[in-house]
Order: sequence, then structure tokens, then C-alpha cells
Amino acid sequence: MNAFTHLARRATRQAACPASTFIRSIHTTLPVQSPDWHGTTIVCVRKNGRVCMMGDGMVSMGNVIVKPNAKKIRRIYPKTLGGERASTPSDGSDNGDDATKDDDDDKGKNDENEGTIVGFAGTTADAFTLLERLEGKLDEHPGQLARSCVELAKGWRTDKYLRKLEASLLVADKKASFEITGNGDVLESHDGVLGVGSGSSFAMAAARAQMDNPELSAEDVAKKAMQIASEMCIYTNDNFTVESLTVEEEKSKDEA
Repeated sequence: MNAFTHLARRATRQAACPASTFIRSIHTTLPVQSPDWHGTTIVCVRKNGRVCMMGDGMVSMGNVIVKPNAKKIRRIYPKTLGGERASTPSDGSDNGDDATKDDDDDKGKNDENEGTIVGFAGTTADAFTLLERLEGKLDEHPGQLARSCVELAKGWRTDKYLRKLEASLLVADKKASFEITGNGDVLESHDGVLGVGSGSSFAMAAARAQMDNPELSAEDVAKKAMQIASEMCIYTNDNFTVESLTVEEEKSKDEA
């Protein structure tokens, strides 16, 4: 009788072992959570022949504000525009000097409407690494923003080092606007509004609510959207950085 009782207890312990092991495995293998992009809101609005990208300047570490005036929007120029400008020889006359100054002013205005606008959310070092990669892709495929973004997303997704970068990008030129993520996504907005960052949902909702107002330009919509986001998101302030471009294709359609 004692031997039978001993065998029964031993079988009960063996049956209980897999269950306990399964329970311990549940507690030890926690699901991986996606990172939260704190300290940034970037919004891009395309409306009435203009594309405007605006972002705040807050950088936070935990519950501490590290910097309130960071610049999270950059403009990337092609190689033809990024080099030094050739100096115009002067003949010593005042008219020549005035003409040179006018030419320089015209070149400055043209440069302000050239290039590609990029805004980033996430870790600064990771974002600048991606910016350098994007600049290289734009040099390989000049004038082809969509292809450059796809090539960047492919490398970001497949490269074992780039895969660990924690950032998101908004990219815009005169033709299109895209959002690039580390999941391999290249997203183009259907209504002209894109956003990334901790307060992007607030900014995108506010921008979409104002897109039907014909009196507001792209800059006005982006500014109002960022103001609302700064009032609702604790990681967003009202120190805004703005970059804009004129969409020439939409202009030509209106004239036609």
C-alpha cells in the first residue's frame, strides 16, 4: 500500500512539472514593446500649391526637459546646389556690383525653394544616421524621391545594424510627401497631411479639420495644428521650426 501511494505521488509531481514550467515561461518572456517617440511632433501639410513641414523644439529625457529649441527639420540640397557658388567678376562699376547683388538675391530665393525637406522623430544619433543614408540615396537617384525612400526603407529593414535604429522620418519635395518607418513602410498621405512623433495624432487631426478652409494656407494649417498639439502633448512645446516649398506642378494646372 505504501509503495502504491509513493508511485501515485511521484506521478502527480511529474504531471505538475510541465504546468509550472509553462507558467514560469509566461512570466519570464515578456512581449517586446515598440519605442515611444517622446519629445517630438512633426507635421507636414500640402495645400494650395505649397508644402510646409513644421516641428517643435523640445528634447526630453524621462520627465526632464533637456533642450527646448532643437532643430528637427533639415533641408537636403542636391549636389548641384550644395556646392559653392561661382563668383561673378566685377568690372569695377557700381552697376555691375548692383547686378551681382541682385543675382545673389535671386539665387538665394531659388535655393529656398529647392531641395528636399526632412523631419525626424526619435533618437538624434539614429535620425542623423538615416539622414545621411537618405542623402546618399538622393544622390544616387536625383529627382526620384519615391525611389530613394523605398531604397532607404529596404536597407533600414534588412540591414542588421540599421534595423536597430529608433527613429521615423517625414520627407517632402515639390512632388510628394512620404513617411518612412523602421518596419519597411513608405507611406504617402491621401489628404496631404502627415505626422510623426508623440503628438502627431493631435496635430494630424487638427490639420485635417482645417484642410477644407480655403482661406488658410499650408503654413497656417501647420501652425494651428502644432499649436493644438503643443497644448495637448506634454512632450511638445511651441518653439516651432518651419521649412516650406512651392509646388510648381499645381501652379501650372491652375494657370492652364
